[in-house]
Amino acid sequence: MKIKTRIFGEIEIEKDKLICFENGIIGFPDLKKFALIHDEEKENAFILWLQSMEEPDLALPVIDPLNVMDSYEPDVSEELFSVLGDLVKENTYILVTITVPQNVEDMAVNLKAPIVINTGNNKAVQVIVENDLPIKYKIYDIIKEKAGE
Repeated sequence: MKIKTRIFGEIEIEKDKLICFENGIIGFPDLKKFALIHDEEKENAFILWLQSMEEPDLALPVIDPLNVMDSYEPDVSEELFSVLGDLVKENTYILVTITVPQNVEDMAVNLKAPIVINTGNNKAVQVIVENDLPIKYKIYDIIKEKAGE
């Protein structure tokens, strides 16, 4: 499947790499099909892009929350995962969205609304966690430090 994107130009995504959000994502409930894109130009890239297959201009920067908070353990109601099928530790991939404002030093992740992907069937859901985690957890210094490693 070929798609012309705003950030990466024209790219080809294999159908088995598509991630399906049955209920869309927060703010975009009608968008269901996405792909994870790695920016191959950047070495040690912690940031991935969740590229919409239905809206080429929409690509959200995402990151594994453990890259920015070692103790990240979201508390989520099991029923929210029902659309994902058989979810076990080995096939669970969690990402959080990144906000990059005009002042890049205010870059933050939303730890309150992670994206959970079942890598066994490529089904995904964005959930709101029950524990008190920040919506804007600043990560600029963390990313800068990790990039230098």
